[in-house]
Amino acid sequence: MSNRDVSRRSFLQGGLVAGVTVSLVPLANKAFAALKEKSVTMPSEQWLGSNGKARSRNDALSKVCGGKVFARDIRAKDMPGWPEQQGHAMLLKITKADHIYAGMDLSWLGTELQPDRIVTAEDLANDGIAFPQAHGPDPLLPVGQVPMFIGHPVAMLIWNDFERFRQAKVKLQFNDKAIRYGAKAPLYQTDPYGSFRYVRVGGATSADEDEFASLKDSILFPMLRNRRPVWDSQPDLHGDLTERGLYYADRMKQQMDSPPDNWLVFDERYKTPSIEPAALEPDNGNGWYDAASKTLHFVVATQCPLEAATETAKMIAPSKFALDNLKMHPGYTVGYGSKDHNIFVYYAALAALYGGGVPVRLANDRYEQFQSGIKRHPFDIRYQLAVDKTDNSFKIFRAEMSVDGGGRANYSSSVAAVGATAAQSIYYMPQNDLQVTAYHSRAVEAGSMRGYGTLQSMASTEMMVDEIADRLGIDAIDLRKKNAMVSGMKNTQGAIPAGAIRLHEILDKAATHEVWKNRHALKQQREAQDPDHWHGVGFAICQKDFGTGSEAPMASVEFNADGHISLRHIGIEIGTGMSTSQALIVSDFLGSPASEVKTGETEWDELQLTTGGDPYTMSQAEQNDYLRDPRWVGKLGSASSASNSAYYFSHATREAARIVFNHGLWPAALHIWSQGPYGGQANPYVVRREDANWVDGQLTANGMQPLSFAQLAKHAHDMGLVTGATVHGFNRWSWAESEFDIGKTRVRLPLDGLAVKYGDGAASDRKAQMNSAGFHLLDRKTVHYPDVQLNNAAVTYYSPVATLVELKVNKGSGEVQVLNHHSWIECGRVLVEELVKGQLEGGVAMGIGHALMEEMPLYEGGPGEGNWNFNRYRLPRARDVAVWKQTSEILPPLSRSDPAKGIAEVVMIPVVGAIGNAVAHAIGKRVRDLPLTSARIKEALNG
Repeated sequence: MSNRDVSRRSFLQGGLVAGVTVSLVPLANKAFAALKEKSVTMPSEQWLGSNGKARSRNDALSKVCGGKVFARDIRAKDMPGWPEQQGHAMLLKITKADHIYAGMDLSWLGTELQPDRIVTAEDLANDGIAFPQAHGPDPLLPVGQVPMFIGHPVAMLIWNDFERFRQAKVKLQFNDKAIRYGAKAPLYQTDPYGSFRYVRVGGATSADEDEFASLKDSILFPMLRNRRPVWDSQPDLHGDLTERGLYYADRMKQQMDSPPDNWLVFDERYKTPSIEPAALEPDNGNGWYDAASKTLHFVVATQCPLEAATETAKMIAPSKFALDNLKMHPGYTVGYGSKDHNIFVYYAALAALYGGGVPVRLANDRYEQFQSGIKRHPFDIRYQLAVDKTDNSFKIFRAEMSVDGGGRANYSSSVAAVGATAAQSIYYMPQNDLQVTAYHSRAVEAGSMRGYGTLQSMASTEMMVDEIADRLGIDAIDLRKKNAMVSGMKNTQGAIPAGAIRLHEILDKAATHEVWKNRHALKQQREAQDPDHWHGVGFAICQKDFGTGSEAPMASVEFNADGHISLRHIGIEIGTGMSTSQALIVSDFLGSPASEVKTGETEWDELQLTTGGDPYTMSQAEQNDYLRDPRWVGKLGSASSASNSAYYFSHATREAARIVFNHGLWPAALHIWSQGPYGGQANPYVVRREDANWVDGQLTANGMQPLSFAQLAKHAHDMGLVTGATVHGFNRWSWAESEFDIGKTRVRLPLDGLAVKYGDGAASDRKAQMNSAGFHLLDRKTVHYPDVQLNNAAVTYYSPVATLVELKVNKGSGEVQVLNHHSWIECGRVLVEELVKGQLEGGVAMGIGHALMEEMPLYEGGPGEGNWNFNRYRLPRARDVAVWKQTSEILPPLSRSDPAKGIAEVVMIPVVGAIGNAVAHAIGKRVRDLPLTSARIKEALNG
């Protein structure tokens, strides 16, 4: 079950989840102290320059000095109060998907190496474990059944000491003697994980009302027959929404089948591979079940501690294990999305439960991570695009996509939908019919991973557009300029993207770049100098959504009377530098960054929120009914995913800081400036809030005396003004808004939850109101929630990136070498330029790997059999990514008020299409299946 479906009673308020008190304690407060690690939140003078810009990340010293401790580093002896004995566990997996599982045989390990505990499917059933439904069925394969996928776990083996565990694992790994195979059987079958169709027929122009669109009307859903989508409804212009959508889809197909003479109709297939995320830290967890206190202590590596804690408590609550308390410690981690909605968390929790009072660690080694870690979804895509040859405008875009989700559903349905809605890339499509289905297979589970379906679809789109330009005999960037979206145009769902679209600025820059302008001359020159290689130049551009359509950021900003600023945030630091950027955002309103930052915070007792229903599937009536509860929010909290920190996380930080300024620091400043006869220094001038400016850490406005933050903080506390604010927001492609009474002032804010704290000098009646974990919880006076229909928009927030690549292809081997690349990115307001460039450089490297190297067999012979590691899986190295020659340009924001945009995923996408196009320019042939290996290039040359 995902974090969309949490209990109505929120554990965030220190309440119960299925009768279990849940608390999340960051490792920084526990194990880090035991390990004598310095705080990752350094004093501002160590990481902040005198110009107000970051000299380094605020966790830089702990990172480079080896002090940053990941969840994987923790052992029982490091955790205060835990027994020092450390047990270890492993999952025993079946590697043949076409045979009945007939049980296990561990006798050959010998007496000394037998596990101290074996956990099977029968144990889970007998003990009442309610494993999360979203990760079922059969977390452990029962005897007598066929596996769902290659590598399906059949048992958990636990040893109470490391040495016996080590010796036993050496014997068990790469050896299926422990598995008894029964008769050969048909492969496991189940319905598709999800199937969708996005149909849009626009008006005469994008500004005119759509004839039919997903946002205006509906997404289309098929019937299922023989585990395949079937469109049983008859096309009917005057029928229900499905029949109307199919009428327009059928009309488009007929136009494509019998096009006018002036149309070019492109019709080709693209395939993308299964990819290993290759995160630095493999999946892991370490837990201790204390039966005496009925408490599970649990250290875990996850991007979504909220979901992990909630589902762990619900899993155990109905079981024989008496559980009153769950104390979860989210550690630092990294996973490129692969630690979001990950089944491994619950296996690790089970290991602790069955440890018999001994703390048990379940941690993948690299072979196990390849075998069972979440993979990127392979896509099989058929694209059709009709282009008017007279003016080169796009007319109709059709797509049919099959997505291999592997053996468990995970986020496959969502990945498929996101891939389809991103397929248009940067282009305005007057008409579109986009179909996508995510299927089960016996491959390793695929799920959330950087790109989330858009990498697969948009890279293919960019190769398609380039090939169409070749067929039309025109410049590929000119074709893009002709069809690129401009501000106010609609996407393939009929939604208008947020704000200004600056694609043409990027295209203009790319068109005048020396490498692009001179690409044909460069090719001739380079090939004359190096006759053993073909030379090519390629370009691609895309725009990627950020966010999930159900974002719920939470943040708290407060200052003490000494001027110390602290920030608490629900976002977890997964290596992106969000703790640094969020600290800096506070300075927008407080003049200085937060000097103390706590991330991954999930206990917000002051807000006392509830939730219920699924924000993606509830009806408008259901939402209206829920909103009768003034504590209800559409979602409790967001995981760190979907490139959501720069925009969504920043929204909560900024709003909290804004409230503290407007209702604390600003009135304190006015009071100081107004002291003396006739209103003091402020009286001769007109002093307005909009004139406020922080200059060198001091506040002034319209000529007023500059005031230091420390001076203002002390005065605001003395006056009992607002000195802290905790906020909750909700975004469904638009922000929820509410009215609150702060003191005697009613304000409308883009928030749906708010609690404030008053200063030390507040009157007793005000202090009495701070009875919600030290805050005054404010009731919403009115609330407006985004319409549920906005779910059909699928996306409204975009970030664009373009990449130009120069490469060469060996004429003998077919090997590709990237020579250099240049990227352009538009990310709105830049929070920390170095972090943006770091994301870009890392993303480009990952994109190069996807385009040229990374690939695994899906089924037999693939990683599910447990014998894959980096000796068989090629990752790009510095020499492969032109590390010393890469360049980039960040477009400046349009104004100081531009929001920051999420870019973590988009930065890896255009380099894939650019490489595909550069290889085509080099060899004169198109290769449409990724990665572009030497074998595929040779096949294209010989075809």
